[in-house]
Amino acid sequence: MLGGGGLVAANVYASATEEGGTDPAQTLSTPAGTIDCPDVGTKLTNVPEGAKEDVAKELALLDQQIADAYQRLMNAGQAIEQDAAFADNSIMNPLKEKRAATIERIAIAVDRQGDRPEGLDALAACTLRAPESSAPAGEESDGAQNTGDAGQGGQQGGDDQNAGNGQNGQNGNGGQAGNGPVAEDYVDIKSVQPNVSEPAVRKGGSRGTFATSCGVNENGLFNSDNVIVAPGVSNGAHHFHDYIGNQSNTAFASDEDLANAETSCVDQSDKSTYYWPVLRLQNGKQEQDADKPGGGIEGNAGEIVRAKEVTLNFVGNPQSKVTEMPRLLRIITGDAKAFVNGPANANASWSCTGFEDRQLKDKYPLCPKGSDVVRTFKFQSCWDGQNIDSANHRAHVAFAAADGSCGNGFKAIPQLVQRIVYDVDAPSLQDGGKTTPLFAVDSFPEQLHKPITDHGDFINVFDEKLMSEMVDCINAGRTCGVGAGDGGDGGDGGQEEPTQAPTTPPADNDGGNGGNDGGNGDDQTEPPATQDPTTEAPQTDQPGDGKDDGGKGDDGQGDGGNGGAGNGDDGNAGTGQDDEPTGATTVAPKVSGQPDAGNDAGDDQAEVIGTPAQTQPPTSDTDSLTGGARAQAVGGDLAETGTSLWPAAGGAILLIAGFVVLMRTRRHAR
Repeated sequence: MLGGGGLVAANVYASATEEGGTDPAQTLSTPAGTIDCPDVGTKLTNVPEGAKEDVAKELALLDQQIADAYQRLMNAGQAIEQDAAFADNSIMNPLKEKRAATIERIAIAVDRQGDRPEGLDALAACTLRAPESSAPAGEESDGAQNTGDAGQGGQQGGDDQNAGNGQNGQNGNGGQAGNGPVAEDYVDIKSVQPNVSEPAVRKGGSRGTFATSCGVNENGLFNSDNVIVAPGVSNGAHHFHDYIGNQSNTAFASDEDLANAETSCVDQSDKSTYYWPVLRLQNGKQEQDADKPGGGIEGNAGEIVRAKEVTLNFVGNPQSKVTEMPRLLRIITGDAKAFVNGPANANASWSCTGFEDRQLKDKYPLCPKGSDVVRTFKFQSCWDGQNIDSANHRAHVAFAAADGSCGNGFKAIPQLVQRIVYDVDAPSLQDGGKTTPLFAVDSFPEQLHKPITDHGDFINVFDEKLMSEMVDCINAGRTCGVGAGDGGDGGDGGQEEPTQAPTTPPADNDGGNGGNDGGNGDDQTEPPATQDPTTEAPQTDQPGDGKDDGGKGDDGQGDGGNGGAGNGDDGNAGTGQDDEPTGATTVAPKVSGQPDAGNDAGDDQAEVIGTPAQTQPPTSDTDSLTGGARAQAVGGDLAETGTSLWPAAGGAILLIAGFVVLMRTRRHAR
């Protein structure tokens, strides 16, 4: 994520693995080679406050210079073949000169506010790595560049996105845009041995879990900015990001903008920012950024895949209690430049549902049929106790040691565990993804879409009261938050969001963004304030037929929502038709802010505008019931419903029988 390229020493405070491994990264290159530049940003550990804005802009410019040079390199295949010195004379030397001027401006900006940094001049020169002989996905490539009349292939020229002839976009350079992925980037998950272990929670540790739910970017919020690393710079990331939570995520968003923004999170007290590179299918589809910086121009091409599910859990520390995160704390996990920087800060994990005891760092998984692709990010969980950010965006936070402890006087904070699930098929590597397209994350152009470059970003904009509740919950060993048994997220049909990645395929509960119970409706619904429950007649809708009338509800983002403010009108199942039994009067009217006792999102306990409560609130989950049984069970389980309704039915029958006897008596009397 930092400016200027690779060759970075490991940061002891930000080692991306619990063990802090620093093995060199495997090198795979495009047929044009790879530009490897020293990372200037990691050398700037003490930037004065007054110089930070200027330094951030110059670091972003260094990234832009590399992207431009890489673009020229990819387009110069034929010239390089004809003249071996062409790359140095026309690409690498001009790049060095531009970098030297930019680095000098950085040094001057810092010098104005403090001490001039030493040794930056030596970071101007970059290295052109020669391409390796490894064949990319689709070995029937017809040349190193596979250009024909289409430039790089993909979105860089020709009549379509598939390298001139519409067939070879997956070949040659790998991927449709000519810079990866390649076949070697994938591995069958079933061939991987289980490799997940967790430190034991000791006495004094914090076992609790707090969940928040912010959707899957239904709003379609994307951009190639990076408000953490490159504030004030458009296209600072050089790849598209997927955003959930805070809705004011641009490079120009101030702390005040973030604090006042809308949020996609169910709990409106969570305005935090969560973002990561988009996942794309290399299928030739033209997306909104097809001909723009950060998108097709920089080799990020193809169909953006929306996540099937996103879970956001904050977990405790096995060694100690956790303390509150400071408001506006920034955390970056993983390294967007790990392909050239090395794996010291790489931290993405890839797996498949049903196989999540097997995690991959530098490969994409090939999942069996019926299994989904899973990306997991575990964020740093130790904080220096003072700073919400640092010059290199890493030194103020750290990963815990292997036993879970925080060193160097750092404090344990809730650890964000972010899990993203995609319904994508295993690509057909034998034909370069022609039958079933390759998939890969967006990346800086020189990073070749390697899975090891995956990364996630987080800005804490939790309300301080909610953050305090989170810490109390985690330290007390409870399971709390949206989707944790107190209302939950209808996205999975009312299932509790997992605190750890499951190791067996989840059952299909017709969840998604709606589920069986009418979308993301929940327990914290609006009270029927405008109705008089003592005088208004009860609803007499017909009982449900087992079909889902829900989805998101009529209003989209309404008042019902996940845990109180998400989708659906009032937490009812869309129209509410199937969630109340005929004449139901045994359900307590909803009171704003009062959750049910563990019922699920879009809960069956919809608002009842009718007579007040009779009996007791439901005590069982009814999502597993179907048809009339499910509708009948709204006020409780079947036995409870029968207890309430059969006496009334019996009384009605006796009354009718009395009328019949009376009528017959009168007739005989006549």
